[in-house]
Amino acid sequence: MAKTSPVEFVKQVQAETKKIVWPSRRETVMTGVMVMIMTTMLGAFFFGVDAMFDAIVRFLLSLAK
Repeated sequence: MAKTSPVEFVKQVQAETKKIVWPSRRETVMTGVMVMIMTTMLGAFFFGVDAMFDAIVRFLLSLAK
């Protein structure tokens, strides 16, 4: 494999950077909103699961008294 000179490397990096397609402002906002919604839903779900396991463990411990 041939070594690339630093100048050629910089030219290749610039060529690749021109190919980047950045998301629009609307796409970025919509993605952020979806992340917040999913995070809230998952938080509520895991809170419910945790509360259920807490109730089960407390019930089992009350039987041991």
